[in-house]
Amino acid sequence: MRLRLPQPSSSSSMASKVVLPVAVVFDVTAFALAIAAELRRSTAQVVPDDEKEYTHCAYDSGIATGLGVGAFLLLLASQVFIMSVTRCYFCGPSIRRGKSRSCTVSLFWCCWLTFLVAEMLLLAASVQNAYHTAYRGFYYMNDPSCEVLRRGVFASGAAFAFLTATLSVSYYLLYSSASNSGYAYAEEEAAIGMNSLS
Repeated sequence: MRLRLPQPSSSSSMASKVVLPVAVVFDVTAFALAIAAELRRSTAQVVPDDEKEYTHCAYDSGIATGLGVGAFLLLLASQVFIMSVTRCYFCGPSIRRGKSRSCTVSLFWCCWLTFLVAEMLLLAASVQNAYHTAYRGFYYMNDPSCEVLRRGVFASGAAFAFLTATLSVSYYLLYSSASNSGYAYAEEEAAIGMNSLS
């Protein structure tokens, strides 16, 4: 009599065909929105009023804020999706110890680190881009300082979003591969053989 652990079904490969395209679409869209936000970030110029007594800051369209928030939400959705599928690594099936397990753990922590940096950059850039200087100054005195978002903040968020996408997809692929091999390993180790008594 031999007792064996259940072998993973072919549904895992089918799941990969669904998970990867969804995650990649979310990540690529988030990256594209962050780049678009960098290109469309708000600019300002000092303009006088009709009587030329005061000057104030005139801002152009703040569409970059919406693009940045969209990139923030899509990257968050992708990260939550990947982690829910893999059960955040620690809640899923145990993986056989070895190089694959070490690489999986390293990719797990690295993708979380880059994800947090990307989210903070995108959120901070969106908030700063939405801020407009409200006060005004006298026409014959110093012009008001028009606060605008520094160049490169959205671009940095896009770079970290791209890095997060690369690491999270690599983590998912390695986790799936290690999990499947781990099942096979457990099956071989947990098999119990019982010889009949003669």
